[in-house]
Amino acid sequence: MSEHSLRRDVGPFALMLTGLGSIIGSGWLFGAWRAAGLAGPGAIWAWILGAAIITTIALSYAELGAMFPESGGMVRYSHYSHGSLVGFIAGWANWIAIVSVIPVEAEASVQYMASWPWAWAQGLYVQAPGGAGELSVPGLLISAVLVLVYFFLNFWSVKLFARSNTLITVFKLVVPAATGVALIASGFHSENFSVGIHGDAHVIDLAAVLTAVATAGIVFSFNGFQSPVNLAGEARNPGRSIPFAVLGSIALATVVYVILQVAYIGAVPPDLLAKAGWHGIDFRSPFAELAIIVNLHWLAMLLYIDAFVSPSGTGITYTATTARMVYGMEKNGTMPAVLGKLHPVWGVPRMAMFFNLAVSFVFLFFFRGWGTLAAVISVATIISYLTGPISAMALRRHAPELHRPLRIAALPVLAGVAFVMATELLYWARWPLTGEIILLMVVALPVYCYYQAKQGWPDLRRNLKGAAWMICYLPVIALLSWAGSSDFGGHGYLSYGTDLAVVAAVGAVFYIWGVRSGWRTPSVEQAVARA
Repeated sequence: MSEHSLRRDVGPFALMLTGLGSIIGSGWLFGAWRAAGLAGPGAIWAWILGAAIITTIALSYAELGAMFPESGGMVRYSHYSHGSLVGFIAGWANWIAIVSVIPVEAEASVQYMASWPWAWAQGLYVQAPGGAGELSVPGLLISAVLVLVYFFLNFWSVKLFARSNTLITVFKLVVPAATGVALIASGFHSENFSVGIHGDAHVIDLAAVLTAVATAGIVFSFNGFQSPVNLAGEARNPGRSIPFAVLGSIALATVVYVILQVAYIGAVPPDLLAKAGWHGIDFRSPFAELAIIVNLHWLAMLLYIDAFVSPSGTGITYTATTARMVYGMEKNGTMPAVLGKLHPVWGVPRMAMFFNLAVSFVFLFFFRGWGTLAAVISVATIISYLTGPISAMALRRHAPELHRPLRIAALPVLAGVAFVMATELLYWARWPLTGEIILLMVVALPVYCYYQAKQGWPDLRRNLKGAAWMICYLPVIALLSWAGSSDFGGHGYLSYGTDLAVVAAVGAVFYIWGVRSGWRTPSVEQAVARA
């Protein structure tokens, strides 16, 4: 089915539910615990700040989604604005960010199993201070089985899962709300809000709050705003539906996550905090264990069920999504042809699914805990966000005649703020994680070069000129992270405060460079011709 034959029968409320259902996944099960471990009571502000930053980024994608209402649009926009090289880097980052969600959802389910009352279950997760615990070998094997379940539910037909999606979404919304309200109403310790990260008196640590935004699962959770954008091809009146769905899902999810964070901070027993503060708490299943502590056993049972429903629903959906992403990348000429083959009977890109399955296993066994893998996903996600604001503004310069059902007011300012804040997010993720994930982006370039060489390097000069800003941006940010203040894991060549200002200034320079590097690509010419 072509983009032009897609039925536009998804209304704004239904579209918003897809975003809300995607945002509330395994992030709600562990995000509050992880954020409090990094920032203490300041974690509440981390959720609010994270939502504000994601909103500025999402506005750029809302305009792009309405302008190019096609399924899977998140990996296409930079291809329109800057050509194949930037399109490949952005697509690769987006694929890494999404394919790694599959194993992290499986890990979330198994980590919650580890608080069951049986010895075999409690051995599935090995606890460690600061959220650095990881799954044991049996825990990893069970996670691998869950990944296989996600795989086989998509192997024959996506409809097998899709039929139950509405019920799962409602369940995913009711349980977090019930958890927050129940914990606040039972055994709430207001004195916990005066306890610092390491057990001393709480003082807002801005650096800790910023790191929590980038790595505690906050960006990872809000990544679900992509769903309404990716469904733009099936949205009724996309000019109105997309901004309503994107902004509405972020706003409602923010309310839920703030309530959960307040509930978590108030429900932790003070005697646990007295030992080592927030940083020293390592729960296998944070909300379920707190429910048991305050004798809410019915809530604990509900949480154990949801620990499979919420993550598995997301894992199954992303298994389908990533297969289509690889399939689409092959159609762009940057993946082996075998990955673009559809099964003649079921119409499923099975070889792409096998490829993603192998990659999921690699992530699963190298990153053995939810907190570690969520941090990796968050940084990859931030890199995938960088091109949205720049693409939106570049297309305004080079394709002003394209119809824009949604034209964001003050986009030149909002897009600049969004890019600078995404750059800050990368920096806040702390060295060496920033350098490691940027390296993960660079290692894919030989794949691009191989397939471009096979095609005779079409538009080589224009593609290189359009991508020069991105090629320089990644190592420069890695260098700033390495040289930055010790508050963000750097070597201290830049003092705290100065480093944030330098990163913002560098981000602004690259934003201007990136917007000016856009060009009227063949893809844009085709879009204009179709209009």
